[in-house]
Amino acid sequence: MTSLIGHNKGPVSGHGFRKVAWANARSELLGNKVPLQIVRMRVRRAAELGLSYPQYASVLMGTGRDITAFLFTVDGLQLRLRRELEMPGRVRDKLQGLTKADLLSFAPSGENPTEFRVELSEVAGVPFAHTGAEPATSASWADAKAAIRSVLDPAKLPGGAVIMVGTRPQEAEWAVAGKLARFLPSAEYFLTTSTR
Repeated sequence: MTSLIGHNKGPVSGHGFRKVAWANARSELLGNKVPLQIVRMRVRRAAELGLSYPQYASVLMGTGRDITAFLFTVDGLQLRLRRELEMPGRVRDKLQGLTKADLLSFAPSGENPTEFRVELSEVAGVPFAHTGAEPATSASWADAKAAIRSVLDPAKLPGGAVIMVGTRPQEAEWAVAGKLARFLPSAEYFLTTSTR
């Protein structure tokens, strides 16, 4: 195999080698400290997502990806399903303050996801990109994963870039089944104040 101009004649393939070489190059360039400008960018991005800096940093450390969407369960949005959909003001305010992230949601059992998305967007005052049917209470891991993918696939979102916000332990299991970046309890997420 002929080497091109500028090739240093090192290994041409191998994921392991590239990973080690990249880590070594980064370590030589940055050392063990993260530059202040990168920290500032991350603090700004955490505020855009309505997350505290430690929450955002832990997702970055765990997945290596930025968050591009939030998937909310019905309970996670703290919705009251009466004759008309009702949402607490602090939840609405937080959703309206989010930038540069898609909002996704499950629809309650028996509801048409498209009609629910329209009503939810009106009540929240912000557009929800996609909505899908919530998994059944007794859903298997495969069913939970399929339900999550039915919401993420239309937006072509990788699970590792999505945080699920919910309330119940089984919703946390759905997030694991869907290989999402993180599950955040609703009370924790909606109490987090951004530092804009």
